[in-house]
Amino acid sequence: MVDKVFVAKRVATRLRGAEHSVDAALVEASEMIAELLRARKELGLAANVGDTAVSKMTAAVAALSEARSAMVAAHADLAEVQLRIGIRTRMDTEDKVEPATSRAGLREVA
Repeated sequence: MVDKVFVAKRVATRLRGAEHSVDAALVEASEMIAELLRARKELGLAANVGDTAVSKMTAAVAALSEARSAMVAAHADLAEVQLRIGIRTRMDTEDKVEPATSRAGLREVA
C-alpha cells in the first residue's frame, strides 16, 4: 500500500521548491531592470537607450507575476485535494504533513 503521507510530503517539497524558484526569478528579473536603469544613468545615456530591453524585462516580470499567481492557486487546489484524501498539514518551522484524525480541534484547524 502507498503511504499517503510520504507521497504528500514529496509533492509538498516539490511545490515549495517551484514556488521559491518563481520568487527567485522575480527577484532576479526585478534587480536586472534596476541594474539596467542604473547603468544607463551612470553612463549618462539618453532615456531611450535600452528602452526596448527595459520594456521586455518589464513584460517578463509581469509574466513571472502571473506564473506566481498560478502557483499560489495551484497550491490552494492541492490543499483541497490533501483534505479530501484525509491528510492535514501542521505548520511549524516547516510544513509537516500528517494523516487527518477523526477529532479535529481548533489548534489543528488554525
